[in-house]
Amino acid sequence: MKRSLADILKRLEAQYGSPGTLPVSGPLEMILWENVAYLVNDLRRKAAFESLKERIGLSPQNIHSASKKSIRKALEGGGIILPERVKKLASIGKIVMDEFGGDLNQVLDFPTDKAMKALQLFPGVGRPGAEKILMFSRRLPVLALESNGLRALIRLGYGQQKNSYNATYISTQAAVRGELIEDYDWLIRAHQLLRIHGQELCKRTIPRCKDCPLLMMCDYAAEQGIVARPGARQKGRIRK
Repeated sequence: MKRSLADILKRLEAQYGSPGTLPVSGPLEMILWENVAYLVNDLRRKAAFESLKERIGLSPQNIHSASKKSIRKALEGGGIILPERVKKLASIGKIVMDEFGGDLNQVLDFPTDKAMKALQLFPGVGRPGAEKILMFSRRLPVLALESNGLRALIRLGYGQQKNSYNATYISTQAAVRGELIEDYDWLIRAHQLLRIHGQELCKRTIPRCKDCPLLMMCDYAAEQGIVARPGARQKGRIRK
């Protein structure tokens, strides 16, 4: 079956419904959202974020002045490596106060290169994270991808798995670029649908290929021998 990103997104929306938007807005809230929890589902991440909001507040001033004990208490429900998450939250508050005078929103008015560099000062924010913040803030019309969406596109045949995450990310973005629409609603929808698909069916281990609406266009499924495709390299069936 011929593959196209438009068809992929149409099928994913039929499978999962119209995706919601992030429950946070602005660069600081997005950075906090990513750092309040680790290896948890969205419900637990939201609970940790709401706990931070209620106990300490979301302003950089409040976070910067909060004790590590109070930050720890706020983040207890957010999964593992709690001491590291506490350290990251304290660092976020300090960076916003020291480097941006308490106002991180100003980065949205920076030239793209400067904004990308500024956002990558924060823990856990590399190139993909910085692009995601700018895309959701409607400042950079790219298809920013997180790990679930990236994995789904790689398996479908966009880009190549490289030795580093960043190289894989760049390869996949280049492969899909010609099919993008430079419209923020479209790009955000694509990001969200691919993310959901990676979480629900195209999992890192034991993907649920038989339930996938993209099965017949998936290179990974053909390589694993789950579907027959002339000329596809087959590696044997994956476990269900």
